[in-house]
Amino acid sequence: MNDFPRFPPGFVLGAATASYQIEGAAREDGRGPSIWDTYSHTPGRVAGGDTGDVACDHYHRYPEDVALLSDLGVGSYRFSVAWPRIVPVGSGPVNPKGLDFYSRLVDELLAAGVEPAVTLYHWDLPQALEDRGGWRVRETAERFAEYTAVVADHLGDRVPRWITLNEPWCSAFLGYSVGRHAPGAQEGRGALAAAHHLLVGHGLAVQALRAAGVREVGITLNLDHHLPATDSDADRAAVVRADTLHNLVWTEPILAGRYPDTEEETWGELITGQDFRRDGDLELIARPLDFLGVNYYRPIVVADAPHRESDPALRVATDNRYAEVPMPGVRRTAMGWPVAPGTLTDLLVELKEQYGDALPPVHITENGSAEEDRVSPDGAVHDTDRVDYLRDHLTALRAALDAGVDVRGYYVWSLLDNFEWAFGYDKRFGIVHVDYATQRRTPKDSYHWYRRLIAAQRP
Repeated sequence: MNDFPRFPPGFVLGAATASYQIEGAAREDGRGPSIWDTYSHTPGRVAGGDTGDVACDHYHRYPEDVALLSDLGVGSYRFSVAWPRIVPVGSGPVNPKGLDFYSRLVDELLAAGVEPAVTLYHWDLPQALEDRGGWRVRETAERFAEYTAVVADHLGDRVPRWITLNEPWCSAFLGYSVGRHAPGAQEGRGALAAAHHLLVGHGLAVQALRAAGVREVGITLNLDHHLPATDSDADRAAVVRADTLHNLVWTEPILAGRYPDTEEETWGELITGQDFRRDGDLELIARPLDFLGVNYYRPIVVADAPHRESDPALRVATDNRYAEVPMPGVRRTAMGWPVAPGTLTDLLVELKEQYGDALPPVHITENGSAEEDRVSPDGAVHDTDRVDYLRDHLTALRAALDAGVDVRGYYVWSLLDNFEWAFGYDKRFGIVHVDYATQRRTPKDSYHWYRRLIAAQRP
């Protein structure tokens, strides 16, 4: 156990999941359809034609999954609430059976000594709201605040840590620009409007959570560490554009109360003259937070790519004149992502240098790797590469703490193998293997390693 990185007293070691990825029960107990139900049932959208209709059947098997968390010894479990399970059409009548499910889950966690942490939006927007414009329109942000108030009123007395949005970059740009996530749109201005309204929705949700009196409020961003492919001025300028798209579009409004000063260089006329920004929005978006959630998996190496679509009507928001290129000399996960743990340290240190005292305490709300897992003849899953990945990234996190970054927690992604969005069930991130045909759970070697690491933190 002396080989494990050690963390300060009170440091949270947890595990994370998301509603659409594990719950299943897509049409049970009054749940309405989400954009991911629609997207995954559209031919050609998801690998293998997979859907989240059943997923890990967590809706029915949550006591078994909470028992795994208890055995693991985690201090906290981060899960998301499915908006269409609570408000089936996004606004209007509340579904009591949906609230009851999450109430039972929270009580089960507390009885097991595991602190619940709730994410309010992990991408499963009610389809009825998308039909009215989705995140492109301000109404969705307003409905999100109403839904937040309902959930906080029901669970706020038992849940101490709340996350408004998970990875709004994916919602805005993979969903409305690249089209690889639900709702599958490919737009320029629509994606930028979605990004802004996600931020407005976050600000309104913070207001609602504060009014409900919850203890801790934050947001989770998937921040990327960008490296230039060469030392050329062109590649370094491409890094600035990539950093604007992936990071600054979120961190500048939330932490500094301003829009990025590089946004016109990045988006040109797509960002100018837009009426989705209103007076007072920045003050709303920049309301103080108790923590910042950071999801981190890999660095991105960027090279200049000079082409840009000349017609703004046809340009997508991610057409920013750069290209991601391979990182040489490192292992890649099953996602094709480079493994470079030290870049987690670099990202956190640079974030602290950039925002200083405006940076709240940080929780790493997701970190993990997809690997080519197989159940061995002995019935175990010997995922050595994942163990190495977790050990090295937790060591890098310890280095960030030593460098003065106020990091308070770490959540492994993910507790369970699950529906991995457009990759369907082909990619496995879990520290617990799931046989989707039988729903049998098998803790992997990484589960047992993480269990020993948690035990090693005890006095």
